[in-house]
Amino acid sequence: MGDPPPPPRILLAGDPQGRLRLLFKRVTSVRLFNFISFNKIIFISHLHLLNTYLALAWQVNQSTGPFDALFCVGQFFSDESEEEVSDYVQGRASVPIPTYFTGAYGGGAVVSQLLSKAQALRGFHPQGIEICPNLYWLRGSAKFNIAGLSVVYLSGKGTNVEANYTVDDVDALRALADEPGVVDLFLTNEWPSGVANGADLSHAPPQVTDPSGCDPLLAQLAAEIKPRYHIAGTKNVFYAREPYINDGAVHVTRFIGLGTVGNKDKQRFIHAISPTPASTMSAAEIGAKPPNTTRSPYQNINMAPNDSKNNNNNSSIAIKHETQYWRYDAPPNKRQKQRLLCFKFTSSGSCPQGDKCNFTHEPEAREHYTRNVCFDFLNKGKCERGANCKFRHNLSESDDDSANKRPASARRSESSCWFCLSSPDVESDLIISLGENYYCALAKGPLVESHVLLVPIEHSPNTLIMTSEAEKELEKYKNVLSVYFEKQEKCVVYFEYAFQNNRHANLQVVPIPASKAPHIEKIFNLASNRLGFTFSSIVCTEGESEDDSTTNGLGRKELRSKFDGKSSLFYVELPGNKILVHSVDDNDKFPVQFGREVLAGLLGMPDRADWRKCKLSTEEEKEMVNALKPAFSQF
Repeated sequence: MGDPPPPPRILLAGDPQGRLRLLFKRVTSVRLFNFISFNKIIFISHLHLLNTYLALAWQVNQSTGPFDALFCVGQFFSDESEEEVSDYVQGRASVPIPTYFTGAYGGGAVVSQLLSKAQALRGFHPQGIEICPNLYWLRGSAKFNIAGLSVVYLSGKGTNVEANYTVDDVDALRALADEPGVVDLFLTNEWPSGVANGADLSHAPPQVTDPSGCDPLLAQLAAEIKPRYHIAGTKNVFYAREPYINDGAVHVTRFIGLGTVGNKDKQRFIHAISPTPASTMSAAEIGAKPPNTTRSPYQNINMAPNDSKNNNNNSSIAIKHETQYWRYDAPPNKRQKQRLLCFKFTSSGSCPQGDKCNFTHEPEAREHYTRNVCFDFLNKGKCERGANCKFRHNLSESDDDSANKRPASARRSESSCWFCLSSPDVESDLIISLGENYYCALAKGPLVESHVLLVPIEHSPNTLIMTSEAEKELEKYKNVLSVYFEKQEKCVVYFEYAFQNNRHANLQVVPIPASKAPHIEKIFNLASNRLGFTFSSIVCTEGESEDDSTTNGLGRKELRSKFDGKSSLFYVELPGNKILVHSVDDNDKFPVQFGREVLAGLLGMPDRADWRKCKLSTEEEKEMVNALKPAFSQF
C-alpha cells in the first residue's frame, strides 16, 4: 500500500472589507513561501543555489499550489470596493485560489447588482454560488465536502437587518447537527458568545472578552454541531483559543478568530491550517486531547432554540419577516411565528430524538397529515409544487380543489402501505436519506449488507411513471450509490417488477463484488431461459445526450417512453450500458422475487432468496442504517 494522501491545506481570512487586491497578494505570497514548509525542504547546502531553488519553487507553486481553498469570514465587500470587485468580476484580475466567503454585505451599486443576480438563482447551492471564476458566495447555511473536509457554514449576521441569517438557516444547521459524522470546519461571521470562558487570557488581547461582535445563538450552534475548528471574524482581533472538550463527543474544538484584512492594528488576518479529515482518522487520533485542553466554554448555556435570556441588545438574531414561514392558513392578524415541524413525527407519529428534537412535534399537524394534507403546506403555509402536488392544500375535510383531491380508497391504501411515509406501518428507522421525490432505505431482510431500496415518496405503483423531475433525483441517488460502492470495489445492480397490482414502487439496489460483474447478464439470461422467456435489451452508448448524467439514465428514458403504465414489466439495470427488459403477460405467473432469486444464486447464497428468512433484529437494522448514513452525509 502506498502512503496516505497528505492532509488538505486550507487558508483562513478575516473580514476582507473589499480589500481584494491586498488579500490575494498576501494569499499568493503565502502560497509561495509555504511551498518550502509543506514540502518539507529542510536543507540547502549551497547559498548560490537558493535563487535557483526559489525560482523553481515559484514555478511549481504557480502550477499546482499547496493550498486547496481560502475561506473568508466576516464582511467581504465595502462601499469603497467597487473598482476592485469590478476588476475580478469582469476578468481584468483573477482570483488565484478557490475562495469561499460568508459575509455578503457592504459595497455599492456594483456589489448590490452582483448579489441580486446571484440571489435570483433558485435551488440549493451548498458549495456556494459562483460570483466569478474561483470566487463563491456561501449563501444561507449548508454542509458540503471539500478536499475530504466536512464544512458547515452560517452566512450573514445576527445583528444586521440587511444581511442577516434567518430562522430557516439556523433550523437547517440544527438538523445537520443531528446527522452522524464529525464536522471539520464551522464558518460564521461573528464570534460565539462566551467562547473565552475557561480559557487562559493572560496573553489575550482585551477585545477577546468584549461582548460586541458576539452572538449567543452561535454559542448554542457551536455546542450542538461540535466542529473540530470554528472560524469567525468581525471583531478585528486574532485569537487562537486553547482546544476545548465537547459535551457528548470524544474530539476537541479549536476556535480561531481573525482580524480584518489590512487592519492598522497589525492583527493577523490570514492563517493556514492543514487538518486531516475526521472521516479518515482513527478513533485514537480523533480522540487525542492536547495538554492545554480546557472544558467547554458553553457548559452553562441554555440550549433552548428560542431562549429570550440569551438575547440582548449587543447580540440577537434579526429575522426578515417576509422570509419567515407561517403555520397553516390562518388570517394574517392571527398568525404566529413557530418552529418548523419534525418530519419524522408528522409522518410516522414518533421521533427517536424525543424531547431533544429541535423541531416541533404537533399532534394536530400529524392528524392533518394522515388526512392527506401536504407536509410543505403544514410546515411552511405554502407548497411550491402548486397544481402538480397531489396532496391537499387546506385543512377542511372537504376539498373543492380537484387537483388536490384524492379518492378515499387511495387514502386508505396509503395509510396501510409499508412504504408511504404517512402510514403508521412505515418503518422510518430504516430510512438512510430523504429527498424531495425519493427516499433511500435499508431493504427489509437484505440480501447482502448495504442492500437498499429507492422508494418514491408519492404513492406510486412503479418508478417508470414518476415525473421527469423525480427521475432526475433518482439518477442523482444512483450516481451517489455508484460512487459509494465503487470505493468498496463493488458494482450495483438495480431491478424492479412493475406489475399492475403493486401498491408502492421500490427500486431494488444490490451491491455485487466487481469480480462478478461479467457474469450478471449471463445468469439473468440463464434464469429467463429456464422460465421460458427471453429478455429484450436496451443498450446505450455514452454521449447520446447531455441531459442525463449516466448512460443507464438514457436507457431508462427509452424504457419510460415505451412503458404505457397498464402492463406489467420486469427490468434489471446492469453495470455499464445495458438494461434487460421482460414484458409480463397478464396470464403469466411471474415470480415476484425473481430478481432477488437470481442474484442470490450468483452470490452462492440461495438460502437468502426469500427476504422473510433474512429478517434482522431492530438493533441489527439500526446498526446497518447508522453505518450507511455517514456515506451519504458528504453528498
